[in-house]
Amino acid sequence: MSKLIGIIGAMDIEVNGIVNSMTDLESKNISGITFYKGKLYSKDIVVAKCGIGKVFASICAQTMILEYKVDIVINTGVAGSLTNNLKVLDIAVASKVVQHDMDTSPLGDPKGLISGINVIYFDVNNTVKDFLKKACEMADCRCFEGVIASGDKFIANKQDKINIANEFNAIACEMEGAAIGHTCFINNIPFGIIRAISDGDGAEMDYQTFSKLAAENSIKITKKFVEIY
Repeated sequence: MSKLIGIIGAMDIEVNGIVNSMTDLESKNISGITFYKGKLYSKDIVVAKCGIGKVFASICAQTMILEYKVDIVINTGVAGSLTNNLKVLDIAVASKVVQHDMDTSPLGDPKGLISGINVIYFDVNNTVKDFLKKACEMADCRCFEGVIASGDKFIANKQDKINIANEFNAIACEMEGAAIGHTCFINNIPFGIIRAISDGDGAEMDYQTFSKLAAENSIKITKKFVEIY
């Protein structure tokens, strides 16, 4: 029995290229989010644009899980690099995700700890991760595996980047992945996260210049993942 794949991106540029390739399309609006169900490469998929930030991402992931009973969730999109190894338009494939702005350290907790479940890092599903890396290879995109950090802030300051990289051993930062990972974790749903790098040391200038091209890379790899998974 084929698995139903859920795909979430934060912005139109991160999902439109997938939706436009789908057949047998049905749509439904729930909590202000439009979910598109259909087929891609004869596989059943559901795609949604969640909006920017961790709350929107969690709402979208939880709704997708409850409404559509997806078997796996893929979060695709763009991110900023935290390492010299990851250049603009390269791909970061998450090994795990962390919320860099979760901080109860004044109470004696380590930074990033999610109170109640006492988790800092959410591990992606290894099988899903391996298929995402294979999709990168088949799409002829350079990819690196590592921690992707999420928070409700566009990280443009160089010192902020250094701090996140050092504190969490992270290779990229964005604003949704760890919230989706958190939601999948508590629902026991396998997930994977990929990010095409849209900005490096140039931060906001790079983002304005390369975000569309980076999003096209993330879409290409996500579609290839659906094809081979």
